[in-house]
Amino acid sequence: MTVFYEVMQATLRVAVPLMIVALGGLFSERSGVTNIALEGLMLFGGFFGIWAVQFVERNTAWDMMLWGIRWDRQAIYLIAMLVGALTGGAFAMLHGYASVYMKSDQIISATALNLLAVSFVVFVARTTQTHPDGRPTGGSQVGYTSRFIIREFPGLGRIPFIGDIFFRQMYLGLIVGILILTATIIIMYRTRIGLRLRACGENPHAADSLGINIYRYRFFAVAVSGMLAGIGGVFYTISTSTEYAPTVEGLGFLAIAVLIFGNWKPHMVALAAVFFALMRVLGQYYLNIPFLRDLGIPATFFRMTPYVATLVVLAIFSKTSRAPKALGQIYDQGKR
Repeated sequence: MTVFYEVMQATLRVAVPLMIVALGGLFSERSGVTNIALEGLMLFGGFFGIWAVQFVERNTAWDMMLWGIRWDRQAIYLIAMLVGALTGGAFAMLHGYASVYMKSDQIISATALNLLAVSFVVFVARTTQTHPDGRPTGGSQVGYTSRFIIREFPGLGRIPFIGDIFFRQMYLGLIVGILILTATIIIMYRTRIGLRLRACGENPHAADSLGINIYRYRFFAVAVSGMLAGIGGVFYTISTSTEYAPTVEGLGFLAIAVLIFGNWKPHMVALAAVFFALMRVLGQYYLNIPFLRDLGIPATFFRMTPYVATLVVLAIFSKTSRAPKALGQIYDQGKR
């Protein structure tokens, strides 16, 4: 059972940021704007979020221990997520402005952001990271010393089975992810904003005739997608590494597959994120699973499992997936 718990905990550490990023894509694409820039937005938001962690560590010295949890570190974690959200949202506005107001091709605009994000974070990291004597390190990694994992959440960690999976060796980002999923479902299906966003993605001309500002709602949705992608970038970096490196290992592109597999519905996106995360974790943890290790299958097979699963699932379910009708279409108020 110990191996089972380890695999499930590792799955959650990948599934939650994957779900958050995919939900960001859901906001954008439900409004009618294709956003394949999720990878770049994760990189951008994650970089500045981890940079904020490093800055706070160097300039503050406070300690708050309660119930066995270092809440000062969790506060730094939340600050990093906030910074990641703000910078990711600001970066996404470039895509929003180009694709919504300038009516540029949405695929080209998003691709440009992906390319720009990698170059930008590498350049900034190499020029700002210095040795104690002030010389640039020339490296693109951003290090930090705090560890944000919660060994056992008070009370909840003792619940049989559920506590071992969800509330031991966990990150506060798990709770943040659940709150984001709940908020997304409520906003999309229980608020006027959600109804108007979905109308913009289904029939923008009809929505415009009712007085809905298509440009404003689409721009807002793209900005939200950037904020959620930035949060996902921070969570993924902190939960899988001890320093920031300019890569999220294709998680942003995998989030697009999760969005399609989830049929642009929040609850289905959450289930799809768990499935894809499990495939990814099995490709990394197979040596710890006696049954898989004893099969004698080459390691390369397990490493390519998540990508093969992505292709197979998309091939099967893409025909039944129903994307928003106006997804990717440039809206021009003067043409009806």
